[in-house]
Amino acid sequence: MTSKDTRPNFLVIVVDDMGWNDLRCFGGEVDTPNLDALVARGVRLTNYHTSPVCSTTRAMLMTGADHHEVGLGTMVELMTDEQRGKPGYEGYINERSITLPERLKAAGYHTMMSGKWHLGVEEPYRSMPVKRGFERSFALVQGEHNHFGNDQTDDTAGVHGISQYRLHGEPVKLPADAYSTFYFADRMIDFLEAAKDDPRPLFSYLAFTAPHCPLQAPSELIAKYKGVFDDGPEAMRERRLARMRTLGLSAANAKAAEIIGGKPWAELSPDQLRLESRKMEIYAAMVDAMDTAVGRVLDAVKRIGRLDDTDIIFFSDNGPSGTLRETSPGWQEWIMDKADNSFDNLGKEGSYVSIGPRWAQAQAAPYFLFKRYTSEGGIRTCALAAGPHVKQRTETDAFLHVMDVTPTLLELAGADASTPAGMVPIRGVSAAGLLAGRSERSHPQEERIAWELAFGRGVRIGDWKALFLAPAVNRIIPEARAKQWLLYNIAQDPGETTDLAAKEPAKLAELIDAWFAYARETGVVVPAKL
Repeated sequence: MTSKDTRPNFLVIVVDDMGWNDLRCFGGEVDTPNLDALVARGVRLTNYHTSPVCSTTRAMLMTGADHHEVGLGTMVELMTDEQRGKPGYEGYINERSITLPERLKAAGYHTMMSGKWHLGVEEPYRSMPVKRGFERSFALVQGEHNHFGNDQTDDTAGVHGISQYRLHGEPVKLPADAYSTFYFADRMIDFLEAAKDDPRPLFSYLAFTAPHCPLQAPSELIAKYKGVFDDGPEAMRERRLARMRTLGLSAANAKAAEIIGGKPWAELSPDQLRLESRKMEIYAAMVDAMDTAVGRVLDAVKRIGRLDDTDIIFFSDNGPSGTLRETSPGWQEWIMDKADNSFDNLGKEGSYVSIGPRWAQAQAAPYFLFKRYTSEGGIRTCALAAGPHVKQRTETDAFLHVMDVTPTLLELAGADASTPAGMVPIRGVSAAGLLAGRSERSHPQEERIAWELAFGRGVRIGDWKALFLAPAVNRIIPEARAKQWLLYNIAQDPGETTDLAAKEPAKLAELIDAWFAYARETGVVVPAKL
């Protein structure tokens, strides 16, 4: 490569379990000036889809292929005996896959990442970033951690064991005074500054664990949001929907899904109201800190003279998490034994609380449910793009998928997107033309798109989507409803509020057949019974 290489740099930023409307530029109350500024010179991607959980989304991001084909058929923590050992369920990015950083590195890019990996947690770490195309990397191996590093010994380790970090593949510790969001950003800044004089274009991947539970944040940021959420999730949802209408977001016109599970705000005791308000204050502080960290990284990109030729994509890996860990089997006992959840300690390193189903559904509004579900609330996520190859405009409501990131960046880089025989091909579609404003959509209108996670299923063709929620995913769905296919006209009813299965049996049968065809193609392990 020479100093005349004019190909774009790329910065991909992924956040963890963030709600569709949490950013101020999507309707939320949290201060997010840096991401708001990106939207002002870029575009909101309001119809962007992922997998229902983190590691399966990341597998598709890294390969452009379906996660069932590349080794993460399900999240390792959810794998069942009937799945274990099957092709596509290796628990790490398998040897049949070619990753995006491997492709870009071969094309002459300097590749770097900082943050959450969650694409292989067992020895010999065959899928560590340094072995899958990243020249520089600081990585949290697992899917979650104590944000202050208070889970790196046997005494403090959570249900998933001791948190492990790797710097360029070698074990390291998170410093005692670190906060993960800022530390991940600082390591990325180190990598960017080390590459200042490198003539190669840069591919940078920044993967925050915020705002994934446990809810923890610097005290001064928590105090900033004191009292903001004292009116509860139902009121917050209506406030955010009203702000969406002011912003002109197309989602504001959708009928909002019903909030189910948990107790309505009016039925909570004074102590419960105080606790729930504080949890949302901590969550807001985590999003605020994340935006600050993004700003610091963008400042570093500008400082090394690369901002004007850097294309940026930002998104959440799935919808907000509605699972209440404090009452979940396997977690409840550990939290009671290890965590100090006294009110004054909430948000500090020794506490462990999660957001719960009602806040999560408000954060996903107008969409149905949240993380782990193949409903829109679980798989339609907040996303935006900005940069020299992105046309500035308010939003695009064209369908996009996380698998599209790989072919999009490869096209912009002029890199090889072909796949050798015997390897898993890219399934995503380049959105380069859509982002540039040269086309109105990148996916064909009648294309089949399908999902599966923990035996929950979803499939859409054109305006129609069929949904099978699966009874084992979460206890808030009545079992009878979770054991049947539901049908929605997703164009007219993106909130999935009106089941049309009884009125359109032929359309439902067509979509179910399409889902099983997808399952055969990608190697989904379909259980004999649920």
